Amino acid sequence: MKEFKGRVVIPGQCSAKALVSHVGFNTLASYQTSFLTGDKKATCSDQNNPDIYKKPMAGVALCLPQTIGSTTGGMILYTAADYGRQPACMLFSGPIDSIGAAGVLLADIWTDAKMPTIDSLGEEFLSYVQTGMQITVRDGGVVEVSE
Repeated sequence: MKEFKGRVVIPGQCSAKALVSHVGFNTLASYQTSFLTGDKKATCSDQNNPDIYKKPMAGVALCLPQTIGSTTGGMILYTAADYGRQPACMLFSGPIDSIGAAGVLLADIWTDAKMPTIDSLGEEFLSYVQTGMQITVRDGGVVEVSE
């Protein structure tokens, strides 16, 4: 087990399997097909992100450097949470960007969905964690990664 400490953006605790993206997470491209087809697993439809393409995003610990895409990205994350298709948590290696921040804040305020969000976990975090590893988010921005 390895432990990382980041900054709490949205507080909470959770435990989930990691889904790791080493490139920017395009919220619209990733969720678009899920919203159109009613896919409750929220299978990633962003073919430009080989790390997570065709993998379910609902209920996972989404580990990423940042979100990218249009300014609708925040509303996409909010909508995912409203539909119950949000990640269990979002874990950013660097500081959260405005698109990601807008989405997690809207979801936290306007839905009952829980999506703890931690940022500034460091480049070592994104280098260490691999898809399928167990992630546990604790109070105070502590993230435990185990195999």
